[in-house]
Amino acid sequence: MADPALDTEVPGAHTLDCSLELQRQYDVIPAVVCSMCCLFGIIYCFFGYRCFKAVMFLSGLMFGSVIIFLLCHKEHVLDTQLSVEASAGIGLGIGLLCGLVTMMVRSVGLFMTGLLLGLLLALAALLVTEQFYTPSSVWVPLGSLLGSGMLFAVLTLQWQKVFTMISTAVFGAAIMTVCADYFVELLVLGSYVYEVMRLTPRTALCWYSYVILGMWPALSIMGVLVQWKLTGDSFSHTEVVLSRRQKRVQLVKIREKDAKKQQAASGQEGTYRRKATPVKRYAGDLLAPSYLQSLRDRQMGTGTSLSSMGTSNHTTISLDYDCGSTAPLTATTPVVRV
Repeated sequence: MADPALDTEVPGAHTLDCSLELQRQYDVIPAVVCSMCCLFGIIYCFFGYRCFKAVMFLSGLMFGSVIIFLLCHKEHVLDTQLSVEASAGIGLGIGLLCGLVTMMVRSVGLFMTGLLLGLLLALAALLVTEQFYTPSSVWVPLGSLLGSGMLFAVLTLQWQKVFTMISTAVFGAAIMTVCADYFVELLVLGSYVYEVMRLTPRTALCWYSYVILGMWPALSIMGVLVQWKLTGDSFSHTEVVLSRRQKRVQLVKIREKDAKKQQAASGQEGTYRRKATPVKRYAGDLLAPSYLQSLRDRQMGTGTSLSSMGTSNHTTISLDYDCGSTAPLTATTPVVRV
């Protein structure tokens, strides 16, 4: 006869089957989504800072999609009950908008990255303290999450490279942990974390749930070391932005120089004047300097004009000719006598 004490069930106790040989049935769509998220988690964890723009976009996409999906499907924010497909579509659309904003505006992307880091670290602290202390109000975990998120968001804006590496490594490790939890125990660990946040009665975890949870800090430390020493060592997101700006500035300067050259060329063409053809002079058109000087002396002494002297002999003498030559007058030039 069986002992009645062995058949007594303790109220609130749950019988756990921690055998790994359980038959699990996976849906196609969640399995594909988890596989893709696992790939994104690897990129995040080990190449997060190297793929800066892609990480900014994926951060906004995942954050917006998850928050909107939980609000629409779990909390029933809308008056009507939405299906999983409708909630996922709404979350994906708003997540795309958030991803574009975080990718185009660098400060918003860094703020979102630091906010994710603060939320994850606060969540880890709540999971540890939950073993020893259970808050009496739901505002305690919410306040700790918001406070930690804002603190690390400001710190990320101040020290961008260091906290971006830490945030991407921690977030990527968290994504891989959730994917492993889905394939091993169908998100039992995820349901446990959600119950901790809502301060609702929780089921006990199996030993392999703690092994999966221990993957998170191990992968986080490994991701930080890999990014710091290998993938993100000789890379800086500020140099990428500055190089693009410098290219634009150099292009503007080149265009300004070309415009100045064109203006200078057009100005020279406008002020250019063709030189006049020099007048050909012959030997008979040149007068000796001594002869011109004697004419000036005679004019000053007698008071007569050279023009009247020239008209009487039908010869006009120009004193503006070049006097650099000492060639004698030709025989055809009349002699002026006073």
